[in-house]
Amino acid sequence: MLEELRVQNFAIIDWLELTFAPGFNVITGETGAGKSIIIDAVELLLGGKTDAGMIRAGAEKATVEGVFGLNPQIAALVQPILEREDLLQDAGADYVTLGREIRSNGRSTARVNGITTNVDILKEIGATLVDVHGQSEHLSLLNPRSHIDLLDRYADLTEMRLAVGSVVDRIHTIRRDIKHLLEDEAALKRRAEQLRHEAEEIEVAALKPGEDEELRTERTRMANSEQLATLTAEAVALLHGDDDADGQMAAVDQLMQVAVLVQKLLNIDPDLKDDYELAESLGEQAEELSLSLRRYADTVEYNADRLDEVEERLETINKLRRRYGATIEAVIEYAEKAREELNGIEHSEERLIELRKEEEKLLRHVGELGGKISRVRKMFGQKLGERIVRELADLRMERAQFEVAVTQQEQEDGCYVGNQRLAFDMTGIDNVEFLMTANPGEPLRPLARVASGGETARIMLALKRVLTQADQTPTLIFDEIDQGIGGRVGSVVGEKLWSLSVNHQVLVVTHLAQLASYGDRHYRVSKVIEGDRTMTEVIPLESVARITELAEMLGTQGESGVHSAQDILSQAQQYKGSHTPL
Repeated sequence: MLEELRVQNFAIIDWLELTFAPGFNVITGETGAGKSIIIDAVELLLGGKTDAGMIRAGAEKATVEGVFGLNPQIAALVQPILEREDLLQDAGADYVTLGREIRSNGRSTARVNGITTNVDILKEIGATLVDVHGQSEHLSLLNPRSHIDLLDRYADLTEMRLAVGSVVDRIHTIRRDIKHLLEDEAALKRRAEQLRHEAEEIEVAALKPGEDEELRTERTRMANSEQLATLTAEAVALLHGDDDADGQMAAVDQLMQVAVLVQKLLNIDPDLKDDYELAESLGEQAEELSLSLRRYADTVEYNADRLDEVEERLETINKLRRRYGATIEAVIEYAEKAREELNGIEHSEERLIELRKEEEKLLRHVGELGGKISRVRKMFGQKLGERIVRELADLRMERAQFEVAVTQQEQEDGCYVGNQRLAFDMTGIDNVEFLMTANPGEPLRPLARVASGGETARIMLALKRVLTQADQTPTLIFDEIDQGIGGRVGSVVGEKLWSLSVNHQVLVVTHLAQLASYGDRHYRVSKVIEGDRTMTEVIPLESVARITELAEMLGTQGESGVHSAQDILSQAQQYKGSHTPL
């Protein structure tokens, strides 16, 4: 629910901080004082349009911030959005803060939990928190796309909806595959030839992972074979001596002689055991090194034919890498995928037959599920319509008619329902729309085209009353709901709004004392002139102050006005004490 609202430099509001309570909150005040401006501020938090003209004269910017408490059901809807957008500051927090800022240059900023985000995220979150009815465009119940969801929640069709949605999703996948297979045959043929050529070119090369590195090493060795041979011979000569060297002792022989000398030392001093073992090891290692270098010298040779082969092989590998991948592994993977795609094209006819059979089976299954859901919708749609007509009669719309239209549309490639083929989507086969007429003799028409102002608000109230269990929106705001109705009907409207407050927080802007008397908390909006500036202030009313406000709303003076206000407040309290909200 909306717990706190802070507004600064918005329209004629200089600074306003409000704390709202659970239950039924009423907002009253003189015309032009700014009652509806408060609702406009809330709508900004829901992602409403901004305009630089909303900024208070003389200010650089306007800001609105609201703190919304989250019950477990709403938290389950809001927190995944916050996590997805990295806006969740405190895991498990039972509130969310929405903010909006408008600057004089026309730019606006949206914030969630103090973090800047885009307005679409604000709208997505706001749609789960608040529903505003009245002058605004934020009328979810007037949107025909929402009607099927409301009816299905009213009829408890969630599980059946999930079942049909799963089947429809599979049909969409199959149809995408069929479309791909039915593409231009010539294009598929050209694609098959291309894939076959590419796969064969790679397979003929018989590439091996790491082969290019080995070839580059071999090429480098052959290109430097003369230098390698010379350096190896010199190293071997130093290790084992050279017959032409003037009696110079070889390194291996010298190390062996050192080992002999250290052994003699060891015979005298046992502490030199480690030194003897090291000297002996060095001699043996020098001998092994000499043998290894001689074997390496035998492999070093310049072979022009082999060098050409290596160069040609590297060029083949590099050409394939330029065409199909950065590495040999990537080139091999490309060939495998090309073969898979080619196999799919070559067996497209067989695959197409399989897909057609599966599609046919699923279309009949969707038709069966959709038919069951449709029958339930029609039954509960009739009950919903009857209940709403009764609610409208209480609201002095005795001759209003309301109907839940559940219709289908034929489609050539639709699902099978009896002898028909009907259009379908993730919700089944039905189009659902609320229709009504407020006046006798007028035909039923879509809800959005029937009424405006107070009539629309009363229709919304009737719908909310009936759908209160299906509608999870925690905060309901009604503006101008009392337009065109009198005091007696105002009491009825007050009763019905109060009855919504067990499952919702309800905020109402009203000029009717009879309606306002049912509020659990009462706020008065008034204009205050300070110097040459007009400002808005909002004051919570209690006891005497509330009686005075109700008397002023009744338009009566003196003690008679006070008594009348006390009477209607007493009647409302008696009603609330003897009834239980929905």
